[in-house]
Amino acid sequence: MSTESKESNSPAFLPADILLPQNCNMTKWAVIACDQYTSQPEYWQRVENYVGESPSTLRMILPESCLDGPNVETDILSINETMGRYLHEERFRTLSDSFIYVERQFKRGVTRRGIIGKIDLEQYDYEPGSDAKVRASENTVLSRIPPRVAVRKNAPLELPHILLLIDDPDMTVIAPLAQEKKEMEQVYDFALMENGGDLCGWKVSGAQAERVQKALSALADPAAFQARYGVTDKPVLQFVVGDGNHSLATAKECYERQKRTTPADQWASLPSRYALVEVTNLHDESLEFEPIHRLVSGLVDPETMLSALLYYFKGAAKGGSKGHMLRYVHLGGTATIAVPEPTAQLEVGTLQAFLEYYTTTHGGKIDYIHGEDTLRELIQQPGTVGFILPTIAKNQHIQTVIQNGVHP
Repeated sequence: MSTESKESNSPAFLPADILLPQNCNMTKWAVIACDQYTSQPEYWQRVENYVGESPSTLRMILPESCLDGPNVETDILSINETMGRYLHEERFRTLSDSFIYVERQFKRGVTRRGIIGKIDLEQYDYEPGSDAKVRASENTVLSRIPPRVAVRKNAPLELPHILLLIDDPDMTVIAPLAQEKKEMEQVYDFALMENGGDLCGWKVSGAQAERVQKALSALADPAAFQARYGVTDKPVLQFVVGDGNHSLATAKECYERQKRTTPADQWASLPSRYALVEVTNLHDESLEFEPIHRLVSGLVDPETMLSALLYYFKGAAKGGSKGHMLRYVHLGGTATIAVPEPTAQLEVGTLQAFLEYYTTTHGGKIDYIHGEDTLRELIQQPGTVGFILPTIAKNQHIQTVIQNGVHP
């Protein structure tokens, strides 16, 4: 019997030893995830100017906008040195074996609620078709993992930005903690930089943690799971990755590498077996599903690529009305190409298959863009094409992963 099958009945989400920075400016300490603003280096320059010489996670991450720079190896060495120095300086205090209840208040007036703890990587798998308790919700781009492994493999600290989703329409897991904040120790309360809103955290008590685990177990009950999704032959899916898919995949890869050189009876004691995550309810009022658009840059002629798209799909036509509608925009204008007989379930799957084929055979770079306004700004550069994708309905999200595997 494999270690994974032995662990299948164990909790996948557990309390963790969580390091909290102390004696520093928390607004300068917290920065956005490394895979954001990859096509907008001016954002990272503003953050650099703001942070200055202050202690910050900016010194412990490698923004992906810098991955093509000339000093990547030196940057990684500097990251590891900074982590070691912060530990030596006792920059952190430790919350041992703890959950943290968090509230992020957005400028648009809503609050996202979650619980921070660790996920057992033995119960996570990002491969399409996986039957693990914890699964990716989108296709993992394998080429994005090695650069992250290079940063993580020798790092003494973990700085994750991983958001896991649970399907809890009755609000049984997280919502009760919101009513009990006065009984909890508040461990931070500060404003995020760049108009990111405000972030508060409270240490979850032992009794509260037990209740969280019982509620999670109830959601993962096989009979309840089958009734909720109308399935009879599907294994329980307890958590799907809502954000940070490649960070969690990187953690898994680093753990698997250590397993190869560690006796199996010692795997449970490997720190790399676990990754810090935030669990959020799919039904949280703040959670709005937005598409991730595509930007293709480095093209000599956008019209050549669009002609190839028409040729790639049988019966595809500009301005058609049947099948998947692929909306694109570039300096020459905006239009829609209809793919009448798509093999993928979603428009993003249809588009992604072509983009990967085209950039492999003709060159160019695919980037993943949040926000249509940002996409329209970026296509002002010559030789770029943007594709505007539709939003997936919230109630389709986990059901689609269960029935059809990961989204593209």
